[in-house]
Amino acid sequence: MSGGAPIPLAIHLDHQATTPIDPRVLDAMDPWLRAPAANPHARNPLGYRAAEALEKARAQVAALLGANPLEIIWTSGATEANNLALKGIARAARAQGRDHVVTTAIEHPSVLEPCRRLESEGCRIEMLPVGTGGLMTPDAVAAALTPRTALVSVMAANNEIGTLQPIAAIAEACRDRDVPFHTDAAQAFGRVPLEGAADLVSVCAHKLHGPPGIGALRVRRGIALEPLLEGGGQERGLRPGTVPVALAVGFGAAAAIAGAQMAEEGRRIAALRDFLLTRLRAACPELRLNGDAVRRLPGNLNVTLPGVDAEALMLALPELALASGAACASGRPGPSHVLLALGLGPEEAASSLRIGIGRFTTRAEVERAADLLSDALRSFTAGR
Repeated sequence: MSGGAPIPLAIHLDHQATTPIDPRVLDAMDPWLRAPAANPHARNPLGYRAAEALEKARAQVAALLGANPLEIIWTSGATEANNLALKGIARAARAQGRDHVVTTAIEHPSVLEPCRRLESEGCRIEMLPVGTGGLMTPDAVAAALTPRTALVSVMAANNEIGTLQPIAAIAEACRDRDVPFHTDAAQAFGRVPLEGAADLVSVCAHKLHGPPGIGALRVRRGIALEPLLEGGGQERGLRPGTVPVALAVGFGAAAAIAGAQMAEEGRRIAALRDFLLTRLRAACPELRLNGDAVRRLPGNLNVTLPGVDAEALMLALPELALASGAACASGRPGPSHVLLALGLGPEEAASSLRIGIGRFTTRAEVERAADLLSDALRSFTAGR
């Protein structure tokens, strides 16, 4: 039976949604995809060999986080890691009379939804507003802390607007008050250096050219949290279940590659981003950049194109893979909660486009994208 028609290739400019797997990562995974069946938790020669590979991968992920390998807990992705961090900390802290959780209005749904769940369980959720560039100030976080605060969660880099938060300073403000600090670093990990590790850090492989289906939560030693699942007791009892060795090996390889070439890669990608922004501004002088212009991911552009329906624009450009919002929220009607939090109205949010440039994006592809977008924008605005 045929597998169906091949998916037409497009220029991938949606690297905040996901990234193509690096061929070097596939090479690292291949022996484990072809190897005899081995459970890394089994006490036999095959299991010991698999466990060895798993621990090497754990050390590679820990190194990029500046953490101890013993602090790395494997998960299925950053969504699970975020759920484990927020629910695990808040539920453990409630027994000590701490029921206050502080976060921001522009977090990923995998932080906001657990917060809503915790609110239904009796926690008080304080959602702090951000400035027009999407930045959260350490002073604002510090001012929100009380003796009942169980946890602060602020993402390292926003998945829609690319804004990089001052997480080192926020972590220090939380440390001064003995409050655990969590950061969703899915977008930042492997793309920019993380400014001082938080107590809990959520990461995943498919945002840094690794395989989908594997992530990790850094849990600083001494932090107590309740597990979400019950079962075999793996991962220090915090995340039971057999860890997929091939995926973890791929994650480790992706982390090692990212750590070795992050600075050079970031400069190259930022130059392509700036070139594309210049071209788009020439085609649409009213264009507005969303998110902080300086503190942002190297490959991220989020722009409002006044009077242009972003969805219609994307449909007119089948050669380009773009986004009009967060991939994880694309099935939900309504404007982006991130753009609304920045002060945009619903119509402006509907006129906003997200572009994500990555490791394998070429200058020729960006030039082609600039030509296609510029022509389409002129066509869309010609009648105004």
